[in-house]
Amino acid sequence: MEIPLGPPKQRAVLAVLLLQEGRPISYDGLVEALWGGAPPVHVRNLVQKYVSGLRRALGDGAELAWTGSGYRLTGVQADDLRRRRELVAEALTARDAGELHRATELAGRAEELWRGEFAEGLHAPYLAAERLRWAEKRLTVLEARLAGRIELGHSFEYVHELVRLVAAHPLRERLSELLMLALYRAGRPADALTAYEAVRQRLAEAMGTDPGPGLRSLHARVLRQDPAPAPGDATGVAVGGAVEVGVGVGVGVGVSVE
Repeated sequence: MEIPLGPPKQRAVLAVLLLQEGRPISYDGLVEALWGGAPPVHVRNLVQKYVSGLRRALGDGAELAWTGSGYRLTGVQADDLRRRRELVAEALTARDAGELHRATELAGRAEELWRGEFAEGLHAPYLAAERLRWAEKRLTVLEARLAGRIELGHSFEYVHELVRLVAAHPLRERLSELLMLALYRAGRPADALTAYEAVRQRLAEAMGTDPGPGLRSLHARVLRQDPAPAPGDATGVAVGGAVEVGVGVGVGVGVSVE
């Protein structure tokens, strides 16, 4: 259920505590997470104020306690985090069992649980770093879903989505690789080679590097007109990769009090 959790900085405190997953975080660690190296003058009073506010908001079902070594939050969790972990784990199990349809469906359901930007509207150095990691995990799940759909024979219908994604993430090699593969499997090898040349130029201009082994391998196979490889043949990308540790705490935080 939705619980009103107070002003943005108080919600940021909650986000930081939830990310500890029941482990205590020291007072200094919490201050560093919220304000970095430039805390306000009356920071101790502010921390106490936000902790007290969260205790009132969360009620009796949760416990936000000082353990002697730090603040620890128990009895409350982010529902989206728990469910997403379950879906990613199930997708990995299905993939390992060769159940590609089910693995792809589960990866898609996990992707749907991302609602907006991580910790949207909450400003804290710790959350900013977590936001970047969260965005990377989201892209990884998206890539897994697209790879599964291509493997299941839906290359043509995902070309346009991949073109859009490559435009949004021009230096992300995995997306360019999937675009090349979708084009090749859709009977458009010339366009696949054009996509390779475009990403090669982008990488050279922006980073002074060549494409990685996955792209180079796929490029060689297209040139040889080899049978279209599976989406993971060149790079071995799995459905989910490492399971993320993150929590969707936005302007209106959705948490479950046990």
